[in-house]
Amino acid sequence: MSADGKISSIEHKQVRISGNADMARVDALRANSDAVMVGVGTVLADDPGLRVKSVSSREARIKMGRPENPLRLVADSLARTPPGAKILGPECMIAVSSLAPKDRLERLMPGCEIIQCGEGRVDLVELMTLLYKRGVKRLMVEGGANLNWSLIKLGLVDELFVYIGGQLIGGKDAPTLIDGEGFREEFPRLKLCSAELLDDGVVLKWSLAKSSLP
Repeated sequence: MSADGKISSIEHKQVRISGNADMARVDALRANSDAVMVGVGTVLADDPGLRVKSVSSREARIKMGRPENPLRLVADSLARTPPGAKILGPECMIAVSSLAPKDRLERLMPGCEIIQCGEGRVDLVELMTLLYKRGVKRLMVEGGANLNWSLIKLGLVDELFVYIGGQLIGGKDAPTLIDGEGFREEFPRLKLCSAELLDDGVVLKWSLAKSSLP
């Protein structure tokens, strides 16, 4: 995020905040995960591929008997992921709700696995249970702000890695690290585990105490 806590501009378009070193750090985290998840808003705004970029990291995964890339997952209640999105392809899963239109699902089926969990919106607790049963023990979430909020609210987050870059974005309607409804009381507490200077910013690693969540 930027120094003023924004992860994008008021236009909700991708803004490069990280430098090369931080991009490599994120790629390493991705390579060490069983699955990587984003919300559909991130897919629509940034069109990420979510694949491991490092050749050596992909080769290391294969040597360990793992797929070249982690499972790529989109939380997409209404199946709004475009049929041409970069995230689609082998090892891609889209989680939808019962309200997802049939015609959208049919357009997406050739490019991904679709699972339904939840009635009006994706039930994230049920989704985590399904993923665990499939062998996903380490899940990396790369946003966006509303998905981050939902997961933290439900107590589904263990660690929080935040890169704070040396720039300002501004705008009261620009997305922050965590949006959603916001906590009114009993604000979740974080424990700072480490701080590291990187590029023109700093990487903070926090842990979330489960007992501090509502």
